Amino acid sequence: MKKKLVVFSGAGMSAESGISTFRDSGGLWEKYNIEDVATPQAWKNDPNLVTDFYNQRRKQILESVPNQAHIQLAKWEENFDTFVITQNIDDLHERAGSSHVLHLHGNIRLAKSSGPNQDKKYYSINDWELKASDVCDDGYRLRPHVVWFGEDVPAYQQAAELIASADILLVIGTSLQVYPAAGLIHEATSNCRKIIVDPNVNEFNIPSFFERHKGSAVEILPNLNLT
Repeated sequence: MKKKLVVFSGAGMSAESGISTFRDSGGLWEKYNIEDVATPQAWKNDPNLVTDFYNQRRKQILESVPNQAHIQLAKWEENFDTFVITQNIDDLHERAGSSHVLHLHGNIRLAKSSGPNQDKKYYSINDWELKASDVCDDGYRLRPHVVWFGEDVPAYQQAAELIASADILLVIGTSLQVYPAAGLIHEATSNCRKIIVDPNVNEFNIPSFFERHKGSAVEILPNLNLT
């Protein structure tokens, strides 16, 4: 029986594909206040501004390609029962070939109702642009399928159950500072092998039982021995 590998990826994973992170200077986030584009109140105040911001992010993501770390994770499916939990809203894991991807914070390639039944149904956005005229089956305007600051994380419990059942937990490209997602690592059992990969891993406040690999995912993953 294959061992169960659960990967928990963050913004550093996508940064190597050229997708600007929340903290990058010169990136999209630097031009906007979080409160203006990434909260439920922002949508209520100016849905056009929010839609335009995520259209720009979606366009950037569509112009990006999976990197070698994304591809390596897909390759590991040959030897491991592999599941990816990602904090990223891009679809690079899927495009690299990963079969089981759980998006904690949503998927920018999808839209959902801005009405009361937001997580009942998701709508594909074929290109980069979500328009003001795009509406759901209930007639409400479509909003990006992204978990904003102040919103619940619908996939949290599913992610917790995956990590609790892991034989190997591999954390990549996240400083584990954003809660509630950061608390997920504590769901792993004592018998689970725990590994973290990040260029700044020695600066992180993480439990001592994690194996630390200092470097980018592209550098470390192709040579990482999981057996």
